[in-house]
Amino acid sequence: MGGYLLAALGAVVLVLALVLVAGASRLRTLSHRVGSFQCSARAGSRPDASWSVGIAQYGVGRIDWWRCWSLAPRPARTWQRDRLAITGRAPLDQAGQPDQYLVRCRYDGVDFELTMSSGAYAGLASWLESAPPGRRDLVL
Repeated sequence: MGGYLLAALGAVVLVLALVLVAGASRLRTLSHRVGSFQCSARAGSRPDASWSVGIAQYGVGRIDWWRCWSLAPRPARTWQRDRLAITGRAPLDQAGQPDQYLVRCRYDGVDFELTMSSGAYAGLASWLESAPPGRRDLVL
């Protein structure tokens, strides 16, 4: 009986170790891709809404966003460039987060917020402004 309990406990520890290794590997792979940046997201503009920590990556005409604490092989969100607009931004220096911005966005009429570094914001604004002709209303 004790042998079975020990074997079951060993199997649980092994599974947990494998999950941790897979999660760390996924996070490292996402964060080292070309065009990726740290970016937290929350739905709407309610100050009491919870943030999800994530990593965003530029694609061809889109941004893919993955949650950091997930094993999902696909991004949690994808925003197409021609349907994404920045509606505002505010520095988070006073909130104790120097070099961070709160970026208000709208995608298909739905508002959401992102936090990112000033460099990541500059890249996002440039990426949106470099859209094909006729789409110059994407950045406030």
